[in-house]
Amino acid sequence: MSRALLPFLLLASAGLAACTPGEKAAPGAAAVQVSAALCRPTPVGRQTTGCYLTLTAAADDRLVAVSSPVAGRAQIHESRMESNMMMMRELKDGLTLPAGQAVELKPGGNHIMLLAVEEPLRAGDTVALTLTFASAPPLEITAEVGQPTLTDSGHAEH
Repeated sequence: MSRALLPFLLLASAGLAACTPGEKAAPGAAAVQVSAALCRPTPVGRQTTGCYLTLTAAADDRLVAVSSPVAGRAQIHESRMESNMMMMRELKDGLTLPAGQAVELKPGGNHIMLLAVEEPLRAGDTVALTLTFASAPPLEITAEVGQPTLTDSGHAEH
């Protein structure tokens, strides 16, 4: 092999290695960005509440699970109208996160439900949440406890 070809072969093999599937993102680079994390206070005598946030994934992914030390269980839910009634159900397969698109979890839409909340959550508290994705590494975030504010259009804003 010619010494003149050696740098080109090394460069080509480095390029192929960079395309290897399953490669992790660079340290410090988040595969999913989270913003506006908010959980509602628990109503008096209730042990459930909703949490809202916005997720933006760098690549197609799926939010598959949520957990919190303040709740016995956490689920990903959707709300939708059925027979003129607002119905809520768990998204057992998780929530699709298209690459580069902000996916808002909000009141009246997709959201996180905290169930079997051990201690009442009050405005001003914070809640630790661990978000688990199909591909991206899990994220540990902190959500503020408070009421979402409504915009002029009647939609919740957090």
